[in-house]
Amino acid sequence: MASANSQNLGKKPIGKLLVQQAAPASIGILVMSLNILIDTIFVGNWIGSTAIAAINVVLPVSFFIAALGMAIGIGGSSIISRALGGDDRKKALKTFGNQISLTLILTITLVIIGLMFVDSLIPAFGGKGDIFEPAKVYYTIVLYGVPFLALCMMGNTVIRAEGKPKFAMIAMIIPSVGNLLLDYIFINQMGLGMWGAAWATTASYLFCFAYVFWFFVSKNSELKISLPDFGLNKSILSEIGSLGFVTLSRQAVVSIIYMLMNNILFDLGGEDSVAIYAIIGRMLMFALFPVLGVTQGFLPIAGFNYGAQKYQRVKESINTAILYACGLGLLVFGGIMFFAEEIVEIFTQNPKIIAETPDAMRWVFAATPIVAIQLIGAAYFQAVGKAIPALLLTLSRQGFFFIPLVLILPNYYGEIGVWISFPIADLLSTLLTGYFLNREIRLKMKPGTSQ
Repeated sequence: MASANSQNLGKKPIGKLLVQQAAPASIGILVMSLNILIDTIFVGNWIGSTAIAAINVVLPVSFFIAALGMAIGIGGSSIISRALGGDDRKKALKTFGNQISLTLILTITLVIIGLMFVDSLIPAFGGKGDIFEPAKVYYTIVLYGVPFLALCMMGNTVIRAEGKPKFAMIAMIIPSVGNLLLDYIFINQMGLGMWGAAWATTASYLFCFAYVFWFFVSKNSELKISLPDFGLNKSILSEIGSLGFVTLSRQAVVSIIYMLMNNILFDLGGEDSVAIYAIIGRMLMFALFPVLGVTQGFLPIAGFNYGAQKYQRVKESINTAILYACGLGLLVFGGIMFFAEEIVEIFTQNPKIIAETPDAMRWVFAATPIVAIQLIGAAYFQAVGKAIPALLLTLSRQGFFFIPLVLILPNYYGEIGVWISFPIADLLSTLLTGYFLNREIRLKMKPGTSQ
């Protein structure tokens, strides 16, 4: 039998459950986003705007490798949630063991390859001109810690699948606080520049890994795996891969977008334009934390109840999550529209960046109130194990729509073409996701289905 923690996902009122799951997830994402945000502020004010651009160049590579852990975590956690919902504890344990083995094998391999081709990768991702040297310093050091980050991302989703979001929240807070403290010591007090920023980030990954490791070996976790569970199982790996590929594909597209944006903006406006995108990118990570928190909180609720064949509860969780997330998205939209100038001035004193970033930021956030529909819709198909629609809907926003737009529109409208690509892609992907989600609800969750 699954424990009371996971069984609560099928019994408590949906609204209350969503708040309980989403609030810790939102807080964790908030703290993690604040970490990235304040880290950027520290770097911009203590090192310079070129350093902001350098970190932005490194992000696609480190994010992609770390995303392997997230993909394996979310793919496996969907299996674990449904297994716990169906009282199949043996499958849940075997899945977790396979998640750990797969994460280690893939991330270590990619780190080795990443270090071998450092001088080729950095320019390819936009690290040109004055950006190259600080980007190389940051990249080389941070890459050593990325496997630990991948394990943390994987473990965090499993903790949430067990119905213990508060522990998942703490796992996200620890590295954020550690990174900020070390940033202050290494950059401000010791004057170590990019070297200090990189080691502060890498050390924060180690702090997070230590906490996640403690959680799973302590009495807090239901998943007490043994050595045989680490042995790779073909059917489980296939299911993890098919579901995790959704997340990995999304993160791969994010990395491609960073590469395209860095190169396009460097050609249009040089280092300052890359720095503008870096600031907007940090705000996207930070400002959307409540919407992303609702999405994370929704996943285990939908997955558990779908596994338990309580389809009306699944439908209720979809509607409630969209309502909450859209409301929060509207608040984010208002904050960006009214305070864009004040936000930018926190990051830098560069006059060009201060003058040009606010309008660009407003365009990027223009469709924020409706983005929740796209996020929740894609998350639903992932939570219930429908990999193909989850993959297509996840890729629709940034892959199928945004990439073609950002390749075409700047040819006619310059930098403004880059920024208006964001809301157009958001609108098109939301309409597409809304159609498929509505069809799924009508066909699968008719009145009279299992409660």
